[in-house]
Amino acid sequence: AYFASLARPTFKFFHLPKWPGYKAGALNYALTQTAPDAEIVATIDSDYKVRPEWLKDLVPYFADPEVALMQAPQDYRDAHEDLFKRMCFWEYAGFFHLGMKTRDERNAIIQHGTMALIRKSALEEVGGWGEWCITEDAELGLRLFEKGYRAVYTEQSYGKGLMPDSFEAYRKQRYRWAYGAMTIMRGHWRDLLPFGRSRLNPAQRYQFLAGWMPWIADGLQLMFVYLAIAWSIGMMWMPDKIEPPLTLYLIVTLGMFFFKVGKSMWLYASKVPCSLADNLGAAFAGLSLSYAVSKAVWRGLFTSNLPFHRTPKMENQPAFIRGLVSAREETAIFLMLVLSGAGVIWQRGTVEPTSTLWCALMLVQALPFFAALIMSMINVLPIFKWHRATAPLPDLPST
Repeated sequence: AYFASLARPTFKFFHLPKWPGYKAGALNYALTQTAPDAEIVATIDSDYKVRPEWLKDLVPYFADPEVALMQAPQDYRDAHEDLFKRMCFWEYAGFFHLGMKTRDERNAIIQHGTMALIRKSALEEVGGWGEWCITEDAELGLRLFEKGYRAVYTEQSYGKGLMPDSFEAYRKQRYRWAYGAMTIMRGHWRDLLPFGRSRLNPAQRYQFLAGWMPWIADGLQLMFVYLAIAWSIGMMWMPDKIEPPLTLYLIVTLGMFFFKVGKSMWLYASKVPCSLADNLGAAFAGLSLSYAVSKAVWRGLFTSNLPFHRTPKMENQPAFIRGLVSAREETAIFLMLVLSGAGVIWQRGTVEPTSTLWCALMLVQALPFFAALIMSMINVLPIFKWHRATAPLPDLPST
């Protein structure tokens, strides 16, 4: 991230290898180097191309002394390169057209590291960026709310960056976000309770907790996946003694799956300016991340030692084998679910409706893992690369 003082026309660049505190530590160092009379600092990812009117349009919001943060959306300029990036582009877009807009109405936006303007005095008041947290930007935003400050979100895009080049990088990025969200929840749980000690209002508490619930649901779903595999093995070994828990899995598996996918597609159709094909692509891309998110949830709830990983960008396209290897865990679980369902049918036959229904439930649970494998293949196979350059997607219109 680069810092520029609004009171000085010059830039200073700092290279800090192996800096303590990772990105947050580097940001805190940059803050100490900012001009003493600077009132606002801006954070921009290094791959962003920023429109020149960004500061002119958004700095005036700080005339309100309660405003500590002015956030513009993340946007990307490489969605036209191939099918993989187009799917990622629309999957990202849902957060800004759906979640951020609703959060802004309740003064509860998620701060993200790029395209953010922050009041320097408020930033120093809350102690800068938290070097203990892997998602230091979102954690800083929550602390600003806890101090009673306001944040403003604009749907207007003022800068465009680059998306991850590979499925592995795309998944790693989401893993880091989900892991960071869990560590934030652990670190601020007292403030997020209904009668917490901070100045968060009920709507803010709800927005932060509700925003993390889909990720927590993915974590719970993973637990049910492993239990289903174990239960299937028991049904094969002792077919006369073990019956499948159909009622529980009908509610959990089908209910959570269709609610997640159906709600996403319905909201996209009504709020996000994309075609039906892009809607389906965004839903598929989001589904492919379920396993990465679920792992991050469990690890984030019980550990605090995940180092910061910069998301790889502008790398050479991976070979076919790397595409397969990058989804190796998802592929293994997909095969275990399919084989477990097939084993139950082989052992007990198709005469019993319970066995057939259980096999169908196993296949539904296998879909997110299959989506990860297909998404990885879309990323690497030449057939999904555009044969000629296509026009970049236009700026997303405000809704």
